[in-house]
Amino acid sequence: MNLTPETLDAIAGLMRDAAKQEILPRFRKLGDEDVAEKTEASDLVTIADTGAERVIKAGIEKILPEAVFIGEEGVAADPSLLAKLKDAELAVVVDPIDGTFNFAHGISAFGVMVAVVSRGETVAGLIYDPMGDDFMIAEKGGGTWLKRADGSSSRMKVAAPVALPEMLGTASVAFMPNEKRAKLLANTVKLRFAASYRCAAVEYRAFAAGGLHFVTYFKLMPWDHLAGVLIGQEAGGYIARYDGSPYRPDHLDGGILGAPDEESWRELREKVFSL
Repeated sequence: MNLTPETLDAIAGLMRDAAKQEILPRFRKLGDEDVAEKTEASDLVTIADTGAERVIKAGIEKILPEAVFIGEEGVAADPSLLAKLKDAELAVVVDPIDGTFNFAHGISAFGVMVAVVSRGETVAGLIYDPMGDDFMIAEKGGGTWLKRADGSSSRMKVAAPVALPEMLGTASVAFMPNEKRAKLLANTVKLRFAASYRCAAVEYRAFAAGGLHFVTYFKLMPWDHLAGVLIGQEAGGYIARYDGSPYRPDHLDGGILGAPDEESWRELREKVFSL
């Protein structure tokens, strides 16, 4: 499917509108009644998440009325929605606030993520930074672009490969079994730096912009990764599941690792993320 520039611009506009209407006015202004736990204390939902998803869903129904809408909060309310993604002719997958934990605690590391999926393939990915008011946008085969509020844009490229002890990156280990988490964390001493910003939107942006040499995740919910993986790949990165297979929209586990090139990916997989 080829999306028109006008369609992508309209989706980007929706993301900005949702942030201006529902997210930014509530940043650092949430009351206790505005935040709830979903599965555990670190898995949160706020009134801003549900409000932003509602705004984006209403807009998508006008822009792409034929698309199946898969939103993180909609799936939380009705898990059966997720099964529709695999066979959908067209789907729009939305994380209204990626990094809700950060947002709820007043940390300005969060973003809005949207992916467009056609017949099981991600064809467009958008990550919006409400604080910086800019986007990273990728369309399949079209590269990754940083688009700023003033209308200027720059093409993004991942970092050049470096030796393992010089690599900087992020490793999300929260959903790994304890024994695997301990092994991975011990292995990170082989790297220059490994952290987690608790926000895939921030981490994928940094990877695509050349600020990180690797990103890795264990749990693969589509709203967290579809847009970011395409953005990383279109910026020249090599991204695959831990078994080396391509990441697809219906994959929910198996881990994922991104690196500047295949050689770096294999070295990271064998020497650090050998789970």
